[in-house]
Formats: sequence, structure tokens, C-alpha cells
Amino acid sequence: MDLDDFDWQLLTLLQKDCRISNAGLAEAAGLSASSCWRRVRALEEAGLVQRYAAVLDPARVGMGFQAMVHVQLTRHDPEKLAEFIRVIETRPEVVECYATTGQADYHLRVIVSDLEAYNRFLEEVLFRLPAVASAQTNVILRSVKSYTGISRRE
Repeated sequence: MDLDDFDWQLLTLLQKDCRISNAGLAEAAGLSASSCWRRVRALEEAGLVQRYAAVLDPARVGMGFQAMVHVQLTRHDPEKLAEFIRVIETRPEVVECYATTGQADYHLRVIVSDLEAYNRFLEEVLFRLPAVASAQTNVILRSVKSYTGISRRE
């Protein structure tokens, strides 16, 4: 789908406030309400808008411990890898997971209440997976930038 200036403006506005009304969105973008609704619907149907969500402050909801966990696998056995992915996808502690190039095979962003909860996750979940050879933890001390939006690049 080719995106024009109006599409990018709508996407930018929705990323900042997905609860904005169609009338408010149309006014901010300089479109009629019906044209705005059709464009947003087309963006959703094309899969550009994957979902709408509320972004929570982890510390304010009692989840004050965050870490990046760099996981190395034993080897890429298809069954063990499938089990690793299945478990990671179902664990609420893991809010992001990326398969990457480099020394670690996977990078997990884990959010839990405290160090004790994190240690339980490691011992009871991660280290029990046969595919996991090792895991290195980097504790997140503070967030410098956390923005889930995608901006237009020229």
C-alpha cells in the first residue's frame, strides 16, 4: 500500500492517541469525517494498524524490575526451538522477544515485580528449557526512550 501525506498524518495521530474520536482525527488531519473513517479502515484492513493498545507504566502497576535477557541456544534443533518459542510466547513476564544475528540468538525484554520474581522466572522457566544454553541479563536501570511509534522517513 502506498501511503500519502494524509495516511502518514493519520497514522502519526493514532500512534499518539488511539482513543481520539473519528471527528477529532478528521479535524486534526484536515479531512472530512467520512474520508477519515474510510482511510483509517483501509489502513487497518491492509494490516498497517496491527492493534490499538494502552501503554502502562510498569513501576506504577507494581512491575518495577525490567531486564534485557540475551539467550544463547544449545543448537537449533527444530523441536527444542519450537518448544522455546511456544513457552516464551505464553509467558506474561516476556513482553518482547527478538530473534537476532550476533552472539545471542534471542533477546527478551522481561518485566516482573522484583528481583525475586525475576529469579523465579529464570529458574522455573528459562533454565528448564532444553534449547537454552545460557542467558545473560542486563538490568534496565532507567528508560531513556520508549516509543512504540513508527515515524515517516524521507
